[in-house]
Amino acid sequence: MLEIVVPGFKNLSLAHLVLDFNGTLAQDGRLLAGVAPRLHRLAHNLAVHVLTADTFGGVHQEMAGLPVTVSVIPRGDEARAKAEFLRALGSRHSAAVGNGRNDALMLQEADLGVAVVQEEGAAREALLAADLVAPGITAALDLFLVPGRLIATLRA
Repeated sequence: MLEIVVPGFKNLSLAHLVLDFNGTLAQDGRLLAGVAPRLHRLAHNLAVHVLTADTFGGVHQEMAGLPVTVSVIPRGDEARAKAEFLRALGSRHSAAVGNGRNDALMLQEADLGVAVVQEEGAAREALLAADLVAPGITAALDLFLVPGRLIATLRA
């Protein structure tokens, strides 16, 4: 559990971190540099979940050996599937990170939604649904490893 008090925003009590795969943790189906060690550190305080339609077909290979739960969702209505997954975990105790249009509902549903902007960009819908926008996945994951950064950005 990760407890973060953000004055003027909310008191976060996070048990789950839900992450989009392609465009967020990975580019073209390959895990981005610096992600794996951060996931290992985050797993000490949070249950880490990776959601994907597995566009490139290699999510299980890329995530092998990492302390995460991988869920491959059906293609077609990924936005709804991601939001439902988050609700089933408990939105009130979950943070979510994503960049795509199909991540917007998940980001909005989460107690804390973080959009990332990377090589493939970020959808307007994701940016508008997020509580915070990070310049990349390592910066986004570091927000949970160094919660003072979250507090500095989100406090009133």
